[in-house]
Amino acid sequence: MSDTVSGLLTIAVLVAALAIVHVPLGNWMAKVFTDERHWRVERLVYRLCRVDPTSQQRWTTYAVAIMGFSVVGVVLLFLMIMLQGALPLARGAAMDVDTAVNTAVSFVTNTNWQSYAGEAGTSPFVQTVGLTVQNFVSPAVGLAVAVALVRGLVRSGGSELGNFWVDLARGLFRVIVPIAVVGAVVLLLGGVIQNLTEPTTVTTLSGGHQVIQGGLVASQESIKELGTNGGGYFNANSAHPFENPNAFTDLVEIFLLLVIPFSLPRTYGVLVGDRRQGWTVLGFMAILWALMLTAVTWAEVHAAAGPLGGMEGKELRFGVWPSALFATSTTATSTGAVNSMHESFSALGGGGALFNMMLGELSPGGVGTGLYSALLVAVLTVFIAGLMVGRTPELLGNQIGRREITLTALAVLVMPTLVLAFTGVGMVAPLVASQMLADGPHGLTEVMYAYASAANNNGSAFAGFSADTPYTNLTLALCMFLGRFVPIVLVLALAGSFVAQRRRPVTAGTLPTHTPTFIGLFVGVAVVVGGLTFFPALALGPLAEALS
Repeated sequence: MSDTVSGLLTIAVLVAALAIVHVPLGNWMAKVFTDERHWRVERLVYRLCRVDPTSQQRWTTYAVAIMGFSVVGVVLLFLMIMLQGALPLARGAAMDVDTAVNTAVSFVTNTNWQSYAGEAGTSPFVQTVGLTVQNFVSPAVGLAVAVALVRGLVRSGGSELGNFWVDLARGLFRVIVPIAVVGAVVLLLGGVIQNLTEPTTVTTLSGGHQVIQGGLVASQESIKELGTNGGGYFNANSAHPFENPNAFTDLVEIFLLLVIPFSLPRTYGVLVGDRRQGWTVLGFMAILWALMLTAVTWAEVHAAAGPLGGMEGKELRFGVWPSALFATSTTATSTGAVNSMHESFSALGGGGALFNMMLGELSPGGVGTGLYSALLVAVLTVFIAGLMVGRTPELLGNQIGRREITLTALAVLVMPTLVLAFTGVGMVAPLVASQMLADGPHGLTEVMYAYASAANNNGSAFAGFSADTPYTNLTLALCMFLGRFVPIVLVLALAGSFVAQRRRPVTAGTLPTHTPTFIGLFVGVAVVVGGLTFFPALALGPLAEALS
């Protein structure tokens, strides 16, 4: 079987699997967040945390709850990392203070950027009790924010968006944990390891010595992908044979990182009472994903030079097509896991992965974050379309006025501002320039990729850029924190603005937001906004390298 046929079959199986679970999983998530009953484990959590599950929160209270929960998570994880030498299963793992700050912020913000070697920087105890716990709760936070925004669109003439603690617990116990458990079992059956064996020194074929470490990998690998987290148990991430041993586990991991984001449009359609709206968002996400997959795959199959063709930096057990599929999917979501070296991709292939993040990671984006990012673009699209054709700018009966478009614009501009500002400073700062493996256009791409990954809460890297210095650790941590929580606060403010409105009936002057024409405009606005924002920087980086 040729590589092309094998690659197309892999993509077809993946799309079929996602299509099979789209409706039942989307419907289940809609039921989860509208159910009036509380599970026993949820009631136990509410009692322990002294939370009244029947209370409702305004957007300001909802935002304060998220910020308080997340800041406490950063502090606790930082302390756990710094004290890991005194904790069980230490095994000599240690981090500098700036690296620990970066790591704590990274995992709480769902970024999972790692400027340390996974098996050396953290002990099995910290990996499991610290990092894996955040792998579960950080996507649950994103899911809660998306649901709050949808409630804002649906409810009318009020001020309440739900209860963050209830949304967090339900997303965690009813959606994320059950799927992660099943995913871990499937990965175990596929050959991913799950043990606590002591490190073993073996002799290599060349006569050298290598330390082989085990770990509770399958359990972390499952939630790493499902929660669009991305932090690897080992430094090689999903290219490591203990994390991703074969083509079957590779396909399972890609499925896990896409399954919730691609099912959330169905949830959206059910919650707003118009499934056509869900198909519109799904079409928007799927078209962008397919376009970028085509571009990256073409670049790696046809444009890579050298005696190995497109195989530089890729695992032989996967090949070019699955590597391009993984790279596209991980940068189209906020996952950041890698099964190949993005640094070694062709200029256009690496540029495609970078542009995926620059679009705002909404094709389909992270757990929750992809849906609310897509809805921000929908608001922007409705507003632009309304100006073009003279129709009332409304989304689901909610008027897009000055306050709404201001909040939307600010939320959309946070990421580009962080990426371009810190990349510009980094290119002239000696502390950053000294960490670049390459100079010229490729060096610019390395630095820009790092800050785009941080500001988008992705976590993947052009690994030639050595980012483990105090300056880069702290600036990347700042990008992660601001890139995560400033948009969240603005999205909740937008939800609060919508929920206070009286929903308007549909009239002849209302722009329909469920037609193929709107989907085309939807995609066009996302691409044009991303292109206008980043084209000059891309022209100096990957495009200049490709043309050189």
